[in-house]
Amino acid sequence: MSEIQRFESSKRLSRLVVHNGVVYVAGVTASDPSADIGTQTRDVLGKIEGYLASVGSDKARLLSAQIWLKDIDNDFAGMNAAWEAWIPEDAVPTRATCEAKLARPELLVEIIVTAAI
Repeated sequence: MSEIQRFESSKRLSRLVVHNGVVYVAGVTASDPSADIGTQTRDVLGKIEGYLASVGSDKARLLSAQIWLKDIDNDFAGMNAAWEAWIPEDAVPTRATCEAKLARPELLVEIIVTAAI
């Protein structure tokens, strides 16, 4: 049986879990929730890039992404602009984007990813 590694764990969650060569990254939100959708998305993607690097992966190895928007009608285009500028064209993962009530009302986006190591 493969070892399960957990990183940045609390009583509530682990920020990263690695198993069988796959890294699972918990939902990531922006540091500055007062920022607009483009800024929040770029911040989240930058954090994800750091988390992936910390376990030997990167955005070119993404397998899937789940994107949660507070207001899909207002923020889908802005989020997509940031996403498309960030993701390598030859490494686009599977993806779902939904509207959801997020943990704090000022948050506009939360992203969850899985990637190969």
